[in-house]
Amino acid sequence: MSPCLEYLDRCRELLATVAAQQDAIARAADWFAETILAGRMVHLFGSGHSRILVEEMWPRYGSFPGFNPIVELSLSFHNLVVGPNGQRQAMFLENVSGFAERILRNFDLRPADCALVISSSGCNVVPVEMAEGFQRRGLKVVAILSRRHSEASRSQRADGRKLGDFADLVLDTGAPVGDAMVKVPGLDTPVAPGSTVGGCMLINSLKAELAARLTRAGHPPRVLTAAALVGSRRAAELFEDAYDEHARRLAGLYQNLGT
Repeated sequence: MSPCLEYLDRCRELLATVAAQQDAIARAADWFAETILAGRMVHLFGSGHSRILVEEMWPRYGSFPGFNPIVELSLSFHNLVVGPNGQRQAMFLENVSGFAERILRNFDLRPADCALVISSSGCNVVPVEMAEGFQRRGLKVVAILSRRHSEASRSQRADGRKLGDFADLVLDTGAPVGDAMVKVPGLDTPVAPGSTVGGCMLINSLKAELAARLTRAGHPPRVLTAAALVGSRRAAELFEDAYDEHARRLAGLYQNLGT
């Protein structure tokens, strides 16, 4: 089997893993629907490459308001790699205790909100403390991680606790230990990671279930949609409506800070 076909074959295994979690995906969608119908937001957080899944949820084509993407550039700005704003600094900051609490201090969080925290290993300090902080404020927390990778990895927290320990519900990307899925003859380390593929399937499965719930409740979401599908005028209307709704929801996260 060629490396390409091996990778695609492993991706089919990820698909099967995601499909086996339909009940858990439905439960998360129920929680998220309650939050969005209440006029509140589902808070999204992922450091490092987990930021990809935050942006996969919102904002992009086929997505809709109701989510607060918390993206810290100091933890996820990868394109410089070395030098100022380099990857070494990001990986260091990802394990600085207390950083998560400074992020959460920016928002008026309420128990009606929900949170989705993403970390393939579930072992770095900041995402774990983000989940802990959300739970302490009364929010339901859904975690996306790789169970196998998390179980094989050592927590960076002194108490050994991981993301799954602060989650009300865990969704598994199905990625293997170490994430990379293809072994190349003559190369002693595997290549081609799978957590993003599995994670994107989870995100969009959640999104589809959630859209169905909001629509059944009489509040169909304003979905960002391409002009090629609905025409330029309708696409522009949807974009403006979606972004305005996002701004109104976001305003509620700031208005009572410090009171």
